[in-house]
Amino acid sequence: MKATINKLFAYINLSKGEEDKNIVLDNVKSNISFRGSNLWILACAIVVASIGLNVNSTAVIIGAMLISPLMGPIIGAGFGLGVYDFNLLKKSLKNLLIATVVGLLVSAIYFYISPFKEAQPELLSRTSPNIYDILIAFFGGLVGAIAITRVEKGNPIPGVAIATALMPPLCTAGYGLALGSLKFFFGAMYLYSINCVFICISTFFIVKFLKYPVKKQLDDKHQKQVRYIITTLITVLILPSIYFAYQLIEQKKYQHQVAVFMENEFTNKGIAILYKKTNFNSKPKKLQLGVLSKRFSDEEINVLNQKLKTYDINDTKLVVLQDTTDLKSDILNEINSNQSVLSKKDVTILKLKNQISQNRYDNKALLAEVKILFPEIENISLSNHTFDENTDSTRTVPVLIYKSKEGIEKPSEEKLVLWLKQRLVKNEIEIFRAPRNIPKPDLQKKK
Repeated sequence: MKATINKLFAYINLSKGEEDKNIVLDNVKSNISFRGSNLWILACAIVVASIGLNVNSTAVIIGAMLISPLMGPIIGAGFGLGVYDFNLLKKSLKNLLIATVVGLLVSAIYFYISPFKEAQPELLSRTSPNIYDILIAFFGGLVGAIAITRVEKGNPIPGVAIATALMPPLCTAGYGLALGSLKFFFGAMYLYSINCVFICISTFFIVKFLKYPVKKQLDDKHQKQVRYIITTLITVLILPSIYFAYQLIEQKKYQHQVAVFMENEFTNKGIAILYKKTNFNSKPKKLQLGVLSKRFSDEEINVLNQKLKTYDINDTKLVVLQDTTDLKSDILNEINSNQSVLSKKDVTILKLKNQISQNRYDNKALLAEVKILFPEIENISLSNHTFDENTDSTRTVPVLIYKSKEGIEKPSEEKLVLWLKQRLVKNEIEIFRAPRNIPKPDLQKKK
């Protein structure tokens, strides 16, 4: 049993492959300064990251994170706190402050002069941190601290730089400064603070676990003060992030229920949804759907609003945007901002399909019905025709051309018109008898 425990301990022993502690501390101290080349590298990395956020390029943002030297003073602060070297802690925090100010200034200047001010998804994703960002920062910091204490550093450090993502939130905060947006600034700075603090705290735990020699012995009172500061920082950062995580989970559940509602009530019934927009934070929540292939009456929309509750979509108002002759401006704006479900080409296709469906009649089915009421009619052809009124306007009227041997009497013709108006739900119908010498109308051909 003891041998098994020893073997298990050997697998998880962090002391194996550990670098000399004095060498590690010297390396940490040499990487906390932001002067000369480090400052220039940071400024260039900030510009690269800002460009990546501006053009929504994930690859460019990752590249900026890899060349950023921001991890140095954060790791230094964790080591300074762990060995009670308060000079190292103060120096690390001072350099981190310098790096933060430089990052904010450089990114703010870039976004101020950039002609592209639109908030891209990469920017938006850095404004609402939650508990998952804390977990990423903490466990990423653990990996980084462990890698620094190894003889062979290996590949973890670049991965930590990407996972903990210090550069993007700092640049997003600069974007908020440039546009005067407090939401962007404080949201991004909160995420940046989470990453810095939890990387520092995870480094502190690794330093304590590996029993690095303390520089200055603290009495119980000062050790309690250190623990109190760490606990307060963790609490202050965790509580808001838990709330944001709860909001994120609720929003995901809401979006899932909306997707089920759309599929059952629209897609499965052959109704194409042109665009969807949800406002989760409004009171009540708002769900906007744009459709082309069907017009909903007020009563139908009220019924759909009632059905929302059966899908557990509460406190939500459904707004159906319907096309008449032109697309609604809201739909066009959504398309132009690249947030639409469909592209402009798809919109054009759907609109044309809608126009075709409005001008198409099932001549074969209509002929079967007409023959029951008017046996003397042999064949029909029905399509929409546009009449020029010799003014600035035109009118489109369904025109029926029928074929019969003897023709039909005037009363029967009037009855046919009334029946067609009722059958097609049209206010106006024109009917004509086809001459006997013209070819048989092609029921498949639509005008």
